[in-house]
Amino acid sequence: MPIRVGVIGAGVMGADHIRNLSTTISGAEVTFVADLDAGRAAAAAPPSARITTDPSELINSSEVDAVVVASHDSTHAGLVLECFEAMTPVLCEKPLAPTLLESRGVVEAEADLLAATGARLLSMGFMRRFDPGYVALRESTRARIQGEPLQVHCTSRTASAGPGASSESAITNSAIHELDIIPWLLDSPITEVSWQAGRSSRHSTGDLRDPAFMLLRAADGTLATLELFLNAQYGYTTQCEVVSEFGTTALPEPAALAIQQEGRRSSEIPADWRPRFADAYRLQLQAWISALEKGEPAPLATGEDGLRASQLAQAMIRSLHSDGAYTKVIY
Repeated sequence: MPIRVGVIGAGVMGADHIRNLSTTISGAEVTFVADLDAGRAAAAAPPSARITTDPSELINSSEVDAVVVASHDSTHAGLVLECFEAMTPVLCEKPLAPTLLESRGVVEAEADLLAATGARLLSMGFMRRFDPGYVALRESTRARIQGEPLQVHCTSRTASAGPGASSESAITNSAIHELDIIPWLLDSPITEVSWQAGRSSRHSTGDLRDPAFMLLRAADGTLATLELFLNAQYGYTTQCEVVSEFGTTALPEPAALAIQQEGRRSSEIPADWRPRFADAYRLQLQAWISALEKGEPAPLATGEDGLRASQLAQAMIRSLHSDGAYTKVIY
């Protein structure tokens, strides 16, 4: 029998998960969809799935074997804790929670559950760990093919910031991917961070200073940088390069149409992150479902990984509010 999955949140990310689980993931069936907007849930759900506006109804349903949480960031911690109470495996989209206190509470609850039952139920949706380019970059870095890594340079640019974006939410919602992937690439924890910003784009509004520039110092001495630009206007691009003693290694450019017309050469740039990481999302979901089928621990990021990313994010926010001062990361 397939793993019966309930998806909470039918927005952009939730709808993509529903589509993947229903069409490309082996061994899965979406049986329940929850969203505060019943019409949106119905539009995203397969015809046979039940619809509700109450996530608790989904979590406690006998028709659900596992849950994907893809709702608003502020709901993640509470929904994950409900899944623990129901003893239901859960894949939670990043971040684990918007605050460090909530993130720590979830991880402590899972530790208590593990001690009492032996069950590890939480997986985190840091999908870049399944992106073939990042996987190859990590393998190359860990093999020391070009000697010791010295610096890591990352860029992350989106066409426009979401409604209500602030410098803090840019860290917890967007930069959180690099805050997870940089120590994962280096296999070394980040010990110190600094947040910087210069002139902001005319497209920045409210409390968002954009673009931002972040520095991260790893325990092994490697220095990493991240340029985060939420209002880049032209589309979505991301890049990561590792500078080592004998050369550099960077992510491959994603495949794109090469257009030649009227004396000009150009290529298409996606509007958002989904085309760039479509394979990573599918590979992550398949790994999760396959592990559930076998009764094995899922090879995804863990709650502890989510907590460490939150700890890094909070250090970066402290630097933001300290005029960019180098700030120690408290684990």
